[in-house]
Amino acid sequence: MKNPAYTIYSLGDSALTIDFGNIIDLKINEQVIYLFTQLTKTPIPATKEIVPAYSTVTVYYDFFEANKKKQADQTAFEWMKEQVQAFMNNDFETTAKEEKLIRIPVCYADEFATDINTIAEGNKISVEEIINIHSSGSYKVFMLGFLPGFAYMGQIDERINYARKQQPANVAAGSVGIAGRQTGIYPLDSPGGWLIIGRTPLKLFDSRNPNPTLLDVGDIVQFYSITKDEFEDIKARNT
Repeated sequence: MKNPAYTIYSLGDSALTIDFGNIIDLKINEQVIYLFTQLTKTPIPATKEIVPAYSTVTVYYDFFEANKKKQADQTAFEWMKEQVQAFMNNDFETTAKEEKLIRIPVCYADEFATDINTIAEGNKISVEEIINIHSSGSYKVFMLGFLPGFAYMGQIDERINYARKQQPANVAAGSVGIAGRQTGIYPLDSPGGWLIIGRTPLKLFDSRNPNPTLLDVGDIVQFYSITKDEFEDIKARNT
């Protein structure tokens, strides 16, 4: 299969980014996840960490190791770019990662859904419809970032699409939000600009676990509605 179009650019003095285009697209994200998987299985020399995003893969590398391996007329970035391009010239196929389905309970009660009325009024839709639409969809985890375990998921139904806030507000851990056509869950207490429509009692990030994040890139998430009593019960069992 022909390699998809990409560019490679430097990100500081010890990282480079492979960019498939500034777009949120399932097919492109499949390419990103596949490349991330292959680079993880067979890392390029000097690689320290590989980070996938919506349409990019960033390779963090050991500058000093790359600098030792480069030719006299090269920079460390140029040498790493050469290694990446050679890797990309291998048979590059967009074999999709096996999807893992994760169902997440959400309480959409008023005290947790602090911005749901804003979306309802702005989109001329009822709160009940927002809950039904949000909890009936399936959302792919495109990338992790912003906070440890914060999963950017999409794409949500256009009927509940809403722009993020202009000014961030304090957000409680477990809060489920909407920003544009994305949905996500705050794993920790944090300032944030997403509109909050509910809260999950599950922990999205736990540093005590060998795998500290509940969600991973490529996972499929389905939300389901729970009552306040069910929320408290699940939270007590997961504390």
